[in-house]
Amino acid sequence: MKKTLSTMAAVVLLASTAIAPAFAQTQPAAPASPAPAAPAAPMAPAAKPADSAATPAPKTGTATAAASGGYLTEQAETQISANDYIGKSIYNAENKSIGDVNDLILEEDGGIVAAVIGVGGFLGIGEKEVALPMDKITMTRDAENKNEVRLTTTETAEALQAAPEFKTLADKQAETDRTTTSSTGTSMPAGGATNPSTTPAAPSK
Repeated sequence: MKKTLSTMAAVVLLASTAIAPAFAQTQPAAPASPAPAAPAAPMAPAAKPADSAATPAPKTGTATAAASGGYLTEQAETQISANDYIGKSIYNAENKSIGDVNDLILEEDGGIVAAVIGVGGFLGIGEKEVALPMDKITMTRDAENKNEVRLTTTETAEALQAAPEFKTLADKQAETDRTTTSSTGTSMPAGGATNPSTTPAAPSK
């Protein structure tokens, strides 16, 4: 009996030894662990896009000072002074003086709009002021006479005298004040009395 058990034990041992390799071959292989990824290389910075417009060339001289709000140090040849106009005579095509410049009208944001010309009258008395647009005035400088300014126009003296009179804001305000005063200045006499009759009284008998 002991011999039979030993024989059976040996058979079972041999069978298990033979089956184990076959069983091992049928088992699925364990998945291999992924290798650690290499660190990504740093990205190069994106190229800065080129400006769509070219940078303008820097200005020089008085143009730079004017553009930057700085102080001017000298008058350029393309610039004029108000004194070059105010008080100067203006001449027509026949080289005759037809009036004097009394004032200049400027826009709030810069630029001269018109020259106020005094026409007619005598020595400033009784003259009328006309705003002549600047595009109707030509200015020239006499280089041989200390850059003396000469103002000319194609307008005639008759055209200026027939032109509408120019009124400043102060002139219009004064007219408004006069109109208001005259409209409110008429009042009834105190006590509501009326003017006495001018009919003579009948003589008594």
